[in-house]
Amino acid sequence: GYQFWTKTDENGYFLIHDVRAGDYNLYAWVPGFIGDYKNDTIITKTSGCDIDMGELVYEPPRDGATLWEIGIPDRTAAEFYVPDPDPKYINKLYVNHPEKYRQYGLWERYSDLYPNGDLVYTVGVSDYRTDWFFAQVTRKKDDGKYEGTTWQIKFNLDHINQTGTYKLRVALATAYVAELQIRINNPKANPPLFTTGVIGHDNTITRHGIHGLYGLYSIDVKGTLLMEGENTIFLTQPMCSSALQGLMYDYIRLEAPPS
Repeated sequence: GYQFWTKTDENGYFLIHDVRAGDYNLYAWVPGFIGDYKNDTIITKTSGCDIDMGELVYEPPRDGATLWEIGIPDRTAAEFYVPDPDPKYINKLYVNHPEKYRQYGLWERYSDLYPNGDLVYTVGVSDYRTDWFFAQVTRKKDDGKYEGTTWQIKFNLDHINQTGTYKLRVALATAYVAELQIRINNPKANPPLFTTGVIGHDNTITRHGIHGLYGLYSIDVKGTLLMEGENTIFLTQPMCSSALQGLMYDYIRLEAPPS
């Protein structure tokens, strides 16, 4: 159960000191790229030995050209829109601070900003820094109960490869007792094209953080589900027993079929 960590230099070289004897796997990730590197070899460390891993190459997942993307693949939701806090909750330590998300009660601001309808993001028009709320949380209703939310991503395609398979990459920065259901062009499709099931116990929303355990999902989208012109992806988070259930996105990308 031991883990030992380090960071490479600008040329990719790294050294991990003082590793206990035992068998290990080597994992890595690269800021700006989705997914994880895992070395296929079990590394056996014995007392007093040095191990040279040689050259390691990471090939991040990709099937086709990027049609559009939202966010930055850095495993956090820090680049998205973090609202100003309710004045009655404001913490002066985090006013004009880069860690603005540490203000208390920001989850309640979603209901203030979207009281009747959910977030709609239009590719090529919207800006994720101002138009993509940092957490997909529940909405508080007038009776004090909560309801799930469905966000929309609208995008245009000039040409559809009807026989090809597109790839939707969804990287999550964190989740807390949440579910992500994905539908294409039909918000009532049952079953959805994809669901994560109920995931996450990170408590990031409660703790005023911006990331927890990273998760990457790669969803096949058949060309027959898409249309020339405007298309809509529906992202539904239906779990709604509390204000603190939800998820944070890291990065979303739609790829064309392999050429």
